[in-house]
Amino acid sequence: MKAAISLHAGLLACGLIIAWCTGAGCAQQSADGSNATPAPRDGQHDFDFEIGTWKTHLSRLQHPLSGSTTWVEYEGTSVVRKVWDGRANLVELEVDGPGGHVEGLSLRLYNPQSHQWSLNFANARSGTLSVPTVGEFKDGRGEFYDWEDFNGRMILVRNVWKDITPNSGRFEQSFSDDGGKTWELNWIAIDTRTGDIPEQSADDRSRDFDFEIGSWRVHNSRLLNPLTGSTSWIEFEGTAVARKVWNGRADLVELESDPPSGHNEALILRLYNPETHQWSVTFASSRGGTLTPPAIGQFRDGRAEFYDLEPLDDGRIVLARAVLSDISPTSYRLEQAFSADGGKTWEKNWVSVHTRVGN
Repeated sequence: MKAAISLHAGLLACGLIIAWCTGAGCAQQSADGSNATPAPRDGQHDFDFEIGTWKTHLSRLQHPLSGSTTWVEYEGTSVVRKVWDGRANLVELEVDGPGGHVEGLSLRLYNPQSHQWSLNFANARSGTLSVPTVGEFKDGRGEFYDWEDFNGRMILVRNVWKDITPNSGRFEQSFSDDGGKTWELNWIAIDTRTGDIPEQSADDRSRDFDFEIGSWRVHNSRLLNPLTGSTSWIEFEGTAVARKVWNGRADLVELESDPPSGHNEALILRLYNPETHQWSVTFASSRGGTLTPPAIGQFRDGRAEFYDLEPLDDGRIVLARAVLSDISPTSYRLEQAFSADGGKTWEKNWVSVHTRVGN
């Protein structure tokens, strides 16, 4: 059950219940006597308390929403790393219990426009990301909600962080099958800090993307207005830092660039599916703080191809292809192309040439 491994990520993610405030009762009076809506709080560092390594004791209700009162216990550890100076973070989780050994990964992204967090989880057994669950912190308590199919019924799921101190914290998950009127607690995680973040090694080159671990200088070329007959390209510089996750079965790339539109930060999360032997590649920009749908593909003979469907500005949905080629220990090339005829013809619209600058 997916709920059985949701610890730091709010793993059960399908939707969001948002309470909208309307009417005069939501307005607050400002100092000059006028009614004004207070500015939303900046929550981009809400999860900074969790950066580091933790010992976790888990308690799980065996059969939620069945009248069961039987709980099982798990022991686990997690490592939480900061991304984008805290506006995102990455959690690596390992637990052991009656259900066996479980490895999970959670990528949390902060949306500066909505002032909410989206939590995206993947289990190492499947190597695919869940749909995000969304919420926020208020007065030191974080609440995140989704809407999920559970045993053929749609139920509301609530994840809560509370009792947070620099060295401990408590996570709870509850289900509701009456629209939130009543809740049944089914998952408790008690975290105790054990140390700071361990150093990551870039020595293991046995996996597909291990060649990329380290720091890179990136020269970008982008076609303006793809699939319109345009031949106008722009050039801009950037940097990339790639880190190994799950000992190479996933990796996280932090990108910075300076196109004419202004400075931009982004990240790429790649997850390996051991059953299909394919990678899923998702992307997020710090301007929006949400992950794209994954592009799927694999390596063959030192070249990787990934495909997905993407919308254009004019509303059309086109086939997109990303190719990694010319891979060496100190350089590689990434090209993106679009096809409006189902892959019969392709128009290149993005080229990034990467040159290594450090480990």
